Amino acid sequence: MKLILALCALVALSECLRVPLIKGKTVREKMKEKGLWEKFRKTFPYNPTVKFVQDGTESLTNDADLSYYGEISIGTPAQTFTVIFDTGSSNLWVPSVSCSDEACQNHNKFNPADSSTFQNASEALSIAYGTGSMTGYLAYDTVTVGGISIQNQIFGLSETEAAFMASMTADGILGLAYQSIASDDATPVFDNMESQGLVSEDVFSVYLSSDEEEGSVVIFGEIDSSYYTGDIYWIPLSSETYYQITMDSVTINGETVACSGGCQAIIDTGTSLIVGPSSAISNINSVVGATTDEYGDAIVSCSSIQSMPSVTFTLNDYTFTIPASSYVSETSGSCITGFSGSSDSLWILGDVFIRNYYTIFNRENNSVGLAQLA
Repeated sequence: MKLILALCALVALSECLRVPLIKGKTVREKMKEKGLWEKFRKTFPYNPTVKFVQDGTESLTNDADLSYYGEISIGTPAQTFTVIFDTGSSNLWVPSVSCSDEACQNHNKFNPADSSTFQNASEALSIAYGTGSMTGYLAYDTVTVGGISIQNQIFGLSETEAAFMASMTADGILGLAYQSIASDDATPVFDNMESQGLVSEDVFSVYLSSDEEEGSVVIFGEIDSSYYTGDIYWIPLSSETYYQITMDSVTINGETVACSGGCQAIIDTGTSLIVGPSSAISNINSVVGATTDEYGDAIVSCSSIQSMPSVTFTLNDYTFTIPASSYVSETSGSCITGFSGSSDSLWILGDVFIRNYYTIFNRENNSVGLAQLA
């Protein structure tokens, strides 16, 4: 195994630092199948911008439509976990064996006693959710991502978790944003990949498949030309915390429908939808012909998708267009748009946007690259 890892690091780095992502069932889909969705959405309302409030803790929210997960391992010998690769947060955490909450019972749990390389950092960790929290502690161990082992990686172990996590597929979160927003100033996984010389370039990239359960991938240290065609359009970051950029406008059929005069947006793999100020999102949903229900879902007729207009986002003077076939999803016989409103002025370009473009997060020059899918 040591020889294989050495060869990966020295000879075939790009082939090793790839993590396949599974497009699995969402919380919404699983809850609808069980007839529990109406109760769940009333109990745990979606608050998508809470994770971007910098208040000394890492904030997450109960996103019922997240569907992309990948595997990592922690410890020696390796203990395997499914995580969300989240560019909207910076900490790595998984459940611990000392967590007895319902949310931990149906997820893999890390056992420190089973790892010869485990070190307790003896420091508490708290992660705030929109509807609860996770509390636990920080530790160090070997973390393996895409076949490459990161030594002495700091990570969180949960001892309590909010109830809604019981319905999520992922065991935990692997944050890929900047260290400046990490809870307890914990060094993120990608930062340690860089400092330990495990990546050939200070970039990572994401391809999200639309339909297939397989095919999605996150690639560390490489821009893979097989995933895109044409040019890469680079958008400079306006803040080196999250992958925050300046958006120029949102248009439909050439008419500005939102973000007139510019606004701030975050490219976030850990948010499923496109989120914006409630008034702007209401305008977009109205123009595309959607009717918003009491829970904030924008409902459209499934038979009208082909005739619905595309929505164009202008970033750094480049235009990126999302067709209705991409921003409308069908679950249990109903169709909803992927536009969700919030009380914040911040926009989040989540998976509904990212699925349409090969997306590159460039740490060397602090920018995001977007390219047309091959």
